[in-house]
Amino acid sequence: MSIAFRILGTPGNDNALLVEIDSGQSIERLLFDCGEGCLSGLSLSEIQGIDHLFFSHLHMDHVAGFDSFFRCVFNRDTAQNRIWGPPDTARIFHHRFQAFLWNLHEQMSATWRVTDIHPHETRTCRYELREAFANAYEEAPRPYPSIICEGIAFTIETVTMDHRTPTIAYVVREKPRQNIDPQRMASLGLRPGPWLKQVKDFAPSSDTPSDARISVGDATYDIQELRQLLLVETPGDSVAYLTDFLLDEAAMDRLSASLRGVCQVICEGQYRHADLELARKHHHTTTVQTATLAKRAGVEQLSLFHLSARYERGEWLEMLQEARAIFPRTSYPAHWQLDPAR
Repeated sequence: MSIAFRILGTPGNDNALLVEIDSGQSIERLLFDCGEGCLSGLSLSEIQGIDHLFFSHLHMDHVAGFDSFFRCVFNRDTAQNRIWGPPDTARIFHHRFQAFLWNLHEQMSATWRVTDIHPHETRTCRYELREAFANAYEEAPRPYPSIICEGIAFTIETVTMDHRTPTIAYVVREKPRQNIDPQRMASLGLRPGPWLKQVKDFAPSSDTPSDARISVGDATYDIQELRQLLLVETPGDSVAYLTDFLLDEAAMDRLSASLRGVCQVICEGQYRHADLELARKHHHTTTVQTATLAKRAGVEQLSLFHLSARYERGEWLEMLQEARAIFPRTSYPAHWQLDPAR
C-alpha cells in the first residue's frame, strides 16, 4: 500500500491513528486524534513530521495528549501547522495555545491555523506564536462539496456524525495513480528505460511546446501522445477513521455511502452487542453494528480500536468473534496481540 497506518495507544486506553501517504517523492503524515500517551511510541522526528492533526471531537480521551504533540512542534516554521476538528475547535484550541507562559516568543515566527469543519463549509482562524497567540485572525469561510483538505498525494472527505456533540468521520484517499501499461508498451515495440519516468512525470507548463518530443531508442515521439497511449489511471488506496458516534439506520445509510469501496476502515469497538441499549445511551456503537456497516459499505478490511475498559480480555475476544460472524475480515491491531489466531 502507498497508504500506511498505525493505531497508536493500547487496548482499553486512549487511541489515535497515524497515517502516512508515500507519493514516491515525499511522505505526508496525518494524525487523527491525540489521546493521552498515544505519542509515546513515536520518535521526535516522526512527531515533528506530522503535517495535519485531525480531531474527531474534543472529549478528553481524544485530546489529552495534545500538549505532548504541541511541545514538539509549537515553534515549527519550516512547515504548515494545521489542526482540524468539529465546530468550536478553533475557540477551544485558542485557549490551549494560551495556557502556557510565553516570554521568549517575540523572535519566533510559527503560524498555526485551526479549522472548524461544518457540514457545508470550513472556518479557519490563524494564530501567531510571536504574539503569544493573543489574537485569532478569522479567515473567510470556505464552502466545500466533499473534499475539505488536499495534499500532494491525498484528499480528505468528512461525514459529521452525532455523539451528543458533532463528531467527524474522516476518509483519506490516495489520489489516483498513473501507471505505464506494459502490454500497450509492448504492442508499440518499446523497451523499458529512463524515458518511462520522463513520460510518467511530464507536466507541461505555459512555455512547453505543444509538440514536445522525446527520444526512445532510435525514434522520437510526441510525448503527450505517448502519455495518452501508455498511461492508465488506477484508484489509490484509502483509509477511514470513525469513532464515537450513534449508528442508527440513518447514520448507517450516510456512512455506508461515504465508505463505499474504502480499503481499510478503522472504527471504534466500544460495546458488545448485548449492551446495545447502553451503546445507544452513550451514542456509541457495538462491534456488530460496526461489522454490519463494513459489510454494507463493501470495504476491504475492518480494524477495531477504542475498546471499552469495562470489558475483560476474554470479552474483547468475544466481541471480535461477534464482528467476524458478520464481516470476516475484521481484526484488532496485530501489535495488541489480542487475537490468538494471528
